[in-house]
Amino acid sequence: MEFSNGIKHNLVLFAAIATILSFCIAQASFAGSIVGWGLNDYGQASPPDGNDFIAVSAGYWHSLGLKDNGSIVGWGLNNYGQSDPPPGVPNTGFVAIATGEYHSLGLKNDGSIVIWGSNNDGQCDVPLPNTGFVAIAAGYYHSLGLKDDGSVLAWGFNNFGQLNIPPPNTGFVGVTAAGYYSLGLKNDGSIVGWGYNGQGQCEPPPPNTGFVAFEAGRYHSLGLKSNGSIVAWGWNDTYGECNVPEPNTGFVAVSTDGHHSLGLKDDGSIVTWGYNDYGQCDVPPPNTNFVAVSAGRNHSLAIKAQPCPYMLAGDLNDDCKVDFYDFAMMAVNWLIDCDITPENPACVPK
Repeated sequence: MEFSNGIKHNLVLFAAIATILSFCIAQASFAGSIVGWGLNDYGQASPPDGNDFIAVSAGYWHSLGLKDNGSIVGWGLNNYGQSDPPPGVPNTGFVAIATGEYHSLGLKNDGSIVIWGSNNDGQCDVPLPNTGFVAIAAGYYHSLGLKDDGSVLAWGFNNFGQLNIPPPNTGFVGVTAAGYYSLGLKNDGSIVGWGYNGQGQCEPPPPNTGFVAFEAGRYHSLGLKSNGSIVAWGWNDTYGECNVPEPNTGFVAVSTDGHHSLGLKDDGSIVTWGYNDYGQCDVPPPNTNFVAVSAGRNHSLAIKAQPCPYMLAGDLNDDCKVDFYDFAMMAVNWLIDCDITPENPACVPK
């Protein structure tokens, strides 16, 4: 079957995104424990016990964890209530979390956003109608929400234009923010930036294509390509926060916030680089079985999967269940020949 060049490009991009996203979805189906390291003056690197966390978000001085029952747990500095479960609403039904400097966001499974903490600049005032959101992000004093129609809404502090989304405000599939700027991922694999750009953190280097994940730091940015490599741009004169360690392959997730960066490899290990005066780059051993990462201002968090103690045929992601995530992995690997690649997780010996 022959396709035009444009269709070929879209098919390749879609396949690459589907592969990495399916991996990440399968990994996210793990419920695990949280590991923290780095600056801990307010307890932000001391997560609560439990093996039921599915997402983490490291903020400026506080942290959030999302449990598999849809509830949120917070810890660290709480001077504005940013670490408390959201007041006035049931602490259930959350599917995503994000942390700003002194405020926190939670996305509900009904598409609404809940925000709590400091609201000095209106960063907690979600624009109406508060429906149809599919992703969230937080800068220091501003917030972002991605709508199911591919548009982005922004609110809060706007001293550097971090709320001024460049037109056309369509085709977005992801958002991230930090400091005083924002980034959006388009459905063609390109990244768009707006807001403070003093170190070029809003300008991805060419070719601006093939990105499947990204993260905004204080003055630098990270982008994950469909081939598993990381591209970094922005401030790099002091701490090497843009110097991705070699080999720059096999990455499935990235995170940054201050002057350090984290990259999650497909073997479950974490690679770190950048500012390390507080040990925020020193991953506690053993550096294995990690499934999620989040970099805060000067601390880091990661989720460590708890392996299933049973041998369950069809449980491809080792979470003690045969469910949607296993079928997603099987779908990604539907052309795998087990005689050629018997080590593939889709190949379960009889």
